[in-house]
Amino acid sequence: MRVLLVGSSARGLALARELVADGHAVRAVTRTEARRAELEDAGCECWIGTPDRIGTLRYALENVTILVWALGNASGDDPESVAALHGSRLKMMLEKTTDTTVRGVVYEMTGSLDEATFASGLHEIRWANEKNEIPYALLDADARDEAAWVAAARAAIEGLLVDRPVAGAPR
Repeated sequence: MRVLLVGSSARGLALARELVADGHAVRAVTRTEARRAELEDAGCECWIGTPDRIGTLRYALENVTILVWALGNASGDDPESVAALHGSRLKMMLEKTTDTTVRGVVYEMTGSLDEATFASGLHEIRWANEKNEIPYALLDADARDEAAWVAAARAAIEGLLVDRPVAGAPR
């Protein structure tokens, strides 16, 4: 399995280390070359890009099984740009997963942002599921408890990998 991790905070790297230790591949996104060594030391493939410009992430989806959108504590000088990460940017990224190897999306919906921002993200995740049948899991663990967050993220990923029956297929 290959995971695309968008939001490679300390807890994201803890998740990546566990996944890599289990033999999975993790492609972690960072905005700058400055974090390459840190990501590679954790066993990740480093991808330079930004969720502010989804075009920089389009090819990061290549051969990815699970997309983890872990931006619950995103910050920046412009609140509208931060909110867009859970609105229009997320929507665009979800549209890019159509006709790829992505089998599911984990959306972090807790953190330092306001409820309206997370509600927007939840709306986009549900929209993608309804429109394109993109399976999703919600990650709502407390980001301040790294161990609990990592355990919840792993459970969300594993839940998406469980075979689901195909409509109309014999059981």
